[in-house]
Amino acid sequence: MSGQKTTAGGCLGFLRVLELDGGGFLGGVLVTNQIGRPLEFQCTTPVKPNRTQVILYGPTLAPFVYSELIGKTLFGRLDIKPQLIIVDQDALLDLRLHVPAQVARLANTKDDVSELPDELKLQCGRHHLSFHSDFPQDRDDAAGLLAALPGDADLREPLERVTEALKETLRTNAVA
Repeated sequence: MSGQKTTAGGCLGFLRVLELDGGGFLGGVLVTNQIGRPLEFQCTTPVKPNRTQVILYGPTLAPFVYSELIGKTLFGRLDIKPQLIIVDQDALLDLRLHVPAQVARLANTKDDVSELPDELKLQCGRHHLSFHSDFPQDRDDAAGLLAALPGDADLREPLERVTEALKETLRTNAVA
């Protein structure tokens, strides 16, 4: 591939950030094909805001760390760029402001998206997704991509794989 980054048709990204003991953060992204097979995985080194950053960023610290520092960095490292990134943490929805891919937040229940206008929410099988309010067109674009998934697709399971891979990375680095 000679170092070129590609967008693979129909691939999905699953991004999660873990909060570490001591106030740090660790993020990982898994890119899969439409049947959930891994195509690429990237993770960050732990990120720890200093006390001054915590004070200055205040309530905007989490979206900054999750989306701008971790999410944007991980997306930039990917050789295979997903068309859609699925997250389940509110602070990651702002990632859409920093990457050219659609970002959908996986809701815990239908009630989590009930207050949103129709153009910002989507049902995919048993899952409910929401989209960034600045990008309402992402809903329709994502609907086309997600329509190719099996009806019983579990969108939460790849996020759990990311969590386990990040925990394994921490264990491996602690041993080394």
